Amino acid sequence: MTQLALLAHKDLDAPIAYRRGRPISVRRFLADARALAQALPTTDHVINACADRYRFAVGFAACLISGRISLLPPSHMASLLEQLQAFAADAVVLADTKHRDLRLPIFPFPNLGEAIAADKDAHIEIPEIPAEQLATWVFTSGSTGRPQAHRKHWGLLRKNVANEARALGFTREDPVTLVGTVPPQHMYGFESTLLLAWLSGGSFDASRPFYPADIAETLTQCPANSMLVTTPFHLEKLLEANLRLPKIGSLLCATAPLSAGLARRAEAAFRAPLFEIYGSTETGQLATRRTSRKTAWTLFPEVRLQARDGQIWAEGGHVEGAVPLGDLVEQLDECRFRLKGRNTDRVNIAGKRTSLAWLNQQLLALPGVKDGCFYVPEQTEQTGESSVIRLTAFVVAPGLSAEHLMAALRQRIEPLFLPRPLILLDDLPRNAVGKLLRVECEALLAQHERDRDKGHGRLP
Repeated sequence: MTQLALLAHKDLDAPIAYRRGRPISVRRFLADARALAQALPTTDHVINACADRYRFAVGFAACLISGRISLLPPSHMASLLEQLQAFAADAVVLADTKHRDLRLPIFPFPNLGEAIAADKDAHIEIPEIPAEQLATWVFTSGSTGRPQAHRKHWGLLRKNVANEARALGFTREDPVTLVGTVPPQHMYGFESTLLLAWLSGGSFDASRPFYPADIAETLTQCPANSMLVTTPFHLEKLLEANLRLPKIGSLLCATAPLSAGLARRAEAAFRAPLFEIYGSTETGQLATRRTSRKTAWTLFPEVRLQARDGQIWAEGGHVEGAVPLGDLVEQLDECRFRLKGRNTDRVNIAGKRTSLAWLNQQLLALPGVKDGCFYVPEQTEQTGESSVIRLTAFVVAPGLSAEHLMAALRQRIEPLFLPRPLILLDDLPRNAVGKLLRVECEALLAQHERDRDKGHGRLP
């Protein structure tokens, strides 16, 4: 059985994490993980709901070295956490915050600082984990429906992140500190704010800064060769704040399409290159590109894209089996491709075709629009024997009326694709990685229809 090291670090006194600018050593991290592994309840499955990135990392390491399986929830909503119990009946929630409404057994993250004295003379070795060990079940975000579970084995996870480190030019000789605005439970955050540090000999910041000022302050507290791991949504908000931003080593972006214009603005603001990751929960990371300079993506080594049954499949390398992509792809050669939109993104009304991505682009380009998205409801309007798709748009545009926005949209898109209704909101309930879940869209539309029936609608 092949054994693979938990960490790539050679020096046990090197930093593996930072908290408010103060380093936490590899030695201390391993001691914390061993102590937690001994303290956890006797169970095979642990739902790691820790919000603090260091505690999450300790929890994941504790499960790995004790043979437990981590379940990574797509959000901390009680209803979603409870769905995981149906998946694994023996699951216990490891949490560092209170979950008062949760009907699940909770194991509060213990105060390890009082239980452990990280003795420099103690004999501590970096654990080795069987490559075949099932490390975690990760769950899709639910942006297109109910979250789906996907297994990840330690050897293939390690291979995936090692390829990412090479693609980004990481070396042990020049370790990078990762600062993430995304939660570690999300596949992108899991790979690129945690495992990337573990397997490149680098470190990560324990926090998850959200507000622009907090992001800037956290980067200032970390070593100069830091990488900001973020999303297009967070990046746009950060640049809009017009703060003085520190020079860093690099930026990494994923979870949603990133425009070349936003990439160039970010590179100028941070005086650093920005790289974009393409992948999914199902496949893990598949490819990278320097968005400000290239439209094509370069696949990770050994990963292949195959066209069959009218769909593109990813396989090989670290991908567990053959996995269909949710995107339309133009293959340029064996190693490079371009994205042409999502399979679920296409809209066909009365024979005319467009994409939700293009419609969203037109909406967000309107002056005064701060946020917004088009949405295709499940239900369609029946007209005789046929059905008609009615698009909905949710828009955040302070001071603007729905009538004004509809008039502006008529200058940009065909009448068939105009939203009916256009719903004005104070903000959109995006999740931690900037996605708007389908269940949230359904709830917003249902609330609008209830308000309309009461005479409170704002339909243009």
